[in-house]
Amino acid sequence: MVSGMDDDLAVLRRARMRWNTPLSVAHADVLLDRLDLDAGSRVVDLGSGWGELLMHAVERADGVHGLGVDTDQVALERGRALARERGLAERIEFVQADASTWSGATEHALCIGSSHAFGDTRAAIEALAAVVPAGGRLLFGDGFWQASPNPAAVEIFGDQILTLPELVDSSRSAGWRVIHLSTADQREWDEFESSSRAGWQEWLLGNGSDLRAREIGEWLDTRERQYIQDYRGVLGFAYLVLAH
Repeated sequence: MVSGMDDDLAVLRRARMRWNTPLSVAHADVLLDRLDLDAGSRVVDLGSGWGELLMHAVERADGVHGLGVDTDQVALERGRALARERGLAERIEFVQADASTWSGATEHALCIGSSHAFGDTRAAIEALAAVVPAGGRLLFGDGFWQASPNPAAVEIFGDQILTLPELVDSSRSAGWRVIHLSTADQREWDEFESSSRAGWQEWLLGNGSDLRAREIGEWLDTRERQYIQDYRGVLGFAYLVLAH
């Protein structure tokens, strides 16, 4: 991404983001309501990042415990620190591993924006059916084309993105029932994209003479241009609560 990036810059990269997905607190509450967590539940977040949604889930009921699985050590350390700050260290564990290699079972699972860990969307939906037993629920979030993409958008995201009907059909083909379906709105998308750049934008404003400033500025400008010109209003993001 950026050459010569140290740990401090890596932390700043997403420092202004609440969660690494286009989502609001109100929307998250609706999704977790449909996940049907109760006291004593265990929830596993595959591709958790720093686990904000996982912590939000654990905080909703006494005795809920969580496990976050991700390969990003910087994100995992942030998650552990946040869990300590919020008094959740005894109820949430973070482990560094590829989400697709986790071989346990859980009645409640989250997998948001991490289908790539399994290969693609269809492969993720099928693999997660083996993780969540009958009677359990999965909150699955993934991108979809909400409008026909231009070649630049396809180049950014690849040619495996589904349409929303294809995403629902793939879920049904894997044996899931769709309990709830909602999509990120434009305000959630704009907040997500802006906050994903904000940490480095702020650093750049105060460190213009740093040797890395030019490269970071170019990265930020490219990301902003791609969003506004190529995929704003074209790439959607769907949240499905699935059961079987």
